[in-house]
Amino acid sequence: MSKMTGRIQEHLFFSDALQEELTLLIYLPANFSPLYTYSLLIAQDGQDYFRLGRIGRQIDALLTNEEIEPLIVVGIPYRDVQDRRDKYHPEGSKHKQYIHFLAQELVPFLDREFPTHQIGYGRALIGDSLGATISLLTGMLYPNTFGKLILQSPFVNEDVLNAVKAYTSKQKLIIFHQIGNDEINVKTTDGLIQNFLSPNRQLKSVLETKGFSYTYEEFNGDHTWKHWQPALTPILREMFV
Repeated sequence: MSKMTGRIQEHLFFSDALQEELTLLIYLPANFSPLYTYSLLIAQDGQDYFRLGRIGRQIDALLTNEEIEPLIVVGIPYRDVQDRRDKYHPEGSKHKQYIHFLAQELVPFLDREFPTHQIGYGRALIGDSLGATISLLTGMLYPNTFGKLILQSPFVNEDVLNAVKAYTSKQKLIIFHQIGNDEINVKTTDGLIQNFLSPNRQLKSVLETKGFSYTYEEFNGDHTWKHWQPALTPILREMFV
């Protein structure tokens, strides 16, 4: 079987909510056709997922072997560490605006520009660390828009736990959640050293009460792409069958 290779395009998008122009990275599968509809995977830390995560290559291989459904990946970049914290952290200055951008601006744009399924279970959010946090919080607020969430080593505090506890929608999300068993001394962007493992175990306990289709995994490793990158293929295989 010949290897299939998708293509990556750049799309400029101006967000009114964020008052900035973003350069979106968009992966289209090799056999992309406007005659078919596709699931969407929207990645926070977009450049990291394409460059460090090699997500395009991994999807190419999975599609070549017919192990997953064809999907479009949209990578959202961040300018720098401070910009990332402002948008992704629960207490970030642009946190609410970023969630509005994802649900109210980006999704309608993608549904206009590409042949998407246009249902909640046809859209997934993915992120690592704070990128996973904002993905989870957005899914809690807009479960009918984003039906699948992939959380790689999310930052978890009381704000995150309370948001999940307060979830009352009848929409049952599909969630894949992983954390490394060595993530006990993680240096965060504000210079602090934090234990990520214990709060993630607390998050697991809360998520398990919500009746979601929920997969929890602890891997042997720390808070780095060395572990997130190889985890992507089995995660994608599970989430996009």
